Amino acid sequence: MAASKQQVVPWDQVELEPVLLVQGPESLLADRAVQRVRTLAEQRFPSVERSSVDASIYQAGELSVLTSPSLFAEPRLIVIDQVQSCSDAFISDAIAYLDALEQEVFVVLVHRGGVRGKKLLDALRSAGHTKVACDALKRDADKTAFVSAEFKRASRRATADAVQMLVQSVGSDLRELAAACSQLISDTTGMIDVTDVERYYGGRVEVTAFKVADLAIAGQSAQAAVALRHALATGSDPVPLVAAIAAKLRTMAKVASHRGSAPAAAKDLGLAPWQVERARKDLRHWSPTGLAQAVTLVAAADADVKGAARDPIFAVERAVLKIARIASSPPR
Repeated sequence: MAASKQQVVPWDQVELEPVLLVQGPESLLADRAVQRVRTLAEQRFPSVERSSVDASIYQAGELSVLTSPSLFAEPRLIVIDQVQSCSDAFISDAIAYLDALEQEVFVVLVHRGGVRGKKLLDALRSAGHTKVACDALKRDADKTAFVSAEFKRASRRATADAVQMLVQSVGSDLRELAAACSQLISDTTGMIDVTDVERYYGGRVEVTAFKVADLAIAGQSAQAAVALRHALATGSDPVPLVAAIAAKLRTMAKVASHRGSAPAAAKDLGLAPWQVERARKDLRHWSPTGLAQAVTLVAAADADVKGAARDPIFAVERAVLKIARIASSPPR
């Protein structure tokens, strides 16, 4: 018998099914998927019986007890977490259950990454049971898509610059990023813009670095110098300041080499479409020679602020001013 094709869905599109696999290391997405299933189960079956199992301490026969028909035949929702650390007994019992599913019993298996339980994962895939993908969001393009979706779910809109600034400021942790979105949604009205983000997260090193980088790339020497001095005076480290400029220049260099549409360039380069559009807007004021000079300058500055120079503050100031001057020169 041929294996069924396994459907893979995001957490916000999951539906109530007899067996569901929630797989991936991003715990926020996994927890949201489980909560959505619980809500759907309670909406459809107000009297649903809920059970939670830790697969890492599972004892043989537990699943059979939880899924066997009850006296009153009440619908049951069984959430089994930590499948990535499960016992051998659980793997055996779970695979056996796949061949004898009970009516109105809904089993959610949460596997938070790793290779443990491969035999069970293969069985779930072969049987065609839906998987909720909870992969870690590492690329900025994925994080900006996440932020945009958060705002869209709340029927709110945000400017591309505001989304980018938010990712730059709190994007290293998805839970923190989600909390930031929630705060902006709760505490603001209308279109969310960079002013709103700065009001709540302007003290973040990453936001400060982002602002300095924008001003330098735009050729606004005086404003970039003022922003840089403020950043340094308030405790910002030169390393992330240089890194922010380097990141923008790398994006510009990538985009400059691609002649396709913004969506095509975004797909090929691993960027969000708005990042491509922003880079192309910035590139209007840059020549290929100037861009190459700026990349060389920021590479030297990166080495200087990481120990190659005696005065890292002077190194970053010099780089910012030189890059701003190149940007303000007419492209040749």
